[in-house]
Amino acid sequence: MFIKPLCTAALCLAACVSISGTSAAPAGADIGQAAEPIRGVNLGGLFVLEPWITPSLFEEWAHTANSPVVDEWNYCAILGKRECQTRLTRHWGSWVQEQDISTLADLRINTLRIPIGYWALAPDGSDPYVQGQIPFLQQILGWASKYRMRVILDLHGAPGSQNGFDNSGLRGDIRWTKRPSDVPRTLDALAGLARIANQNPSVVAIQAVNEPANWGVSKDTIIQFYTQAYGTIKSIAPQVAVVFHDAFLPAFEWESLVPRNLTDAILDTHIYHMFVDDVIRLSADEHIRKACTDGQTIGNFNQRTRTICGEFSLANTDCARWLNGFQKGARWDGTLPGSQPVANGASCSNQENMDAWSDNKRAFMQRFAMAQIQAYEQGTGWIFWNFKTESADSWNYIKLARNGIFPTPPIGRSLNVCPS
Repeated sequence: MFIKPLCTAALCLAACVSISGTSAAPAGADIGQAAEPIRGVNLGGLFVLEPWITPSLFEEWAHTANSPVVDEWNYCAILGKRECQTRLTRHWGSWVQEQDISTLADLRINTLRIPIGYWALAPDGSDPYVQGQIPFLQQILGWASKYRMRVILDLHGAPGSQNGFDNSGLRGDIRWTKRPSDVPRTLDALAGLARIANQNPSVVAIQAVNEPANWGVSKDTIIQFYTQAYGTIKSIAPQVAVVFHDAFLPAFEWESLVPRNLTDAILDTHIYHMFVDDVIRLSADEHIRKACTDGQTIGNFNQRTRTICGEFSLANTDCARWLNGFQKGARWDGTLPGSQPVANGASCSNQENMDAWSDNKRAFMQRFAMAQIQAYEQGTGWIFWNFKTESADSWNYIKLARNGIFPTPPIGRSLNVCPS
């Protein structure tokens, strides 16, 4: 969607939450479109590689014992900058096509969250990463405007890694904020995103950093950074909202994580059902109940600060190939080192192949989809991870929606899976 310059992010991202008793509409859109909840998808696997999303990019190392090529940093380090540039430029030009954005618009998705690493905006010449992402980002922003979608620009990778996950660009130790240059470089990257937002009215929010891990970076350090990030972004692009991840902290700590004086802030929480032993072992009905309970938590905090579920999926197993990291197995079947199978005979066979799903599994997936979007619309909305994948069907929104697992339009508030 186009956003008028005078439309504040608070109005454009409001989920039927009264801001001042009035609402402003995006250019060319009516007030109803401006006020509807965020119903979005992530464009993951594009500017920050994740082996499980696009395994074809990592396939040549699949059978190399203890391969170091586990993330984008090492992908480029092993290939060298010239070959990495060639391969990633080809990938950037092919993974997200205009047809994808058109299809998402037809499926009534209204928001795109676009992850990108600091190295695309504030590179360190000593890093192995390559650049050239911004023209492709600008192309996608043009498509977003054409199809009347809102955009959240998400700084998904910070210098040194803010969480040690491959989705930060560098798997391993958490080193972000440990070097004097880390925070200034991160703020420089956010300033770059803010300047892009000023050129593209479809951009209504910028995420300060994705999933900073509270076990590797102290809560006080995260709060201090959030305040700096807010000031940096707002000084350049005052019209956009600033999104803060909950740093994997429990809900009772959210109050202190987002200072009240950051008035145009959005809290982002990510909810997955497969990375924790107690959750992956839930029954089908228990997964539904958990989603509904999570929605109540989001709704409660949304009364204080707008709150979204910025990542979730329909996976109730971790069977997607390399989901837990390149060459790593799954908790579900006990192939992840240190794990035990969820149940005797638990198998990952066909768990991510929609064509092989039983009628019972398909029915559960439909209920699970409806429960989650209904639940998360108690807040300011939801953003599914991911728009598509090469082979992990329970993470592929386009395929799920085309096959009737998600309703079209995906209006959570019209559903009654969760108790009112």
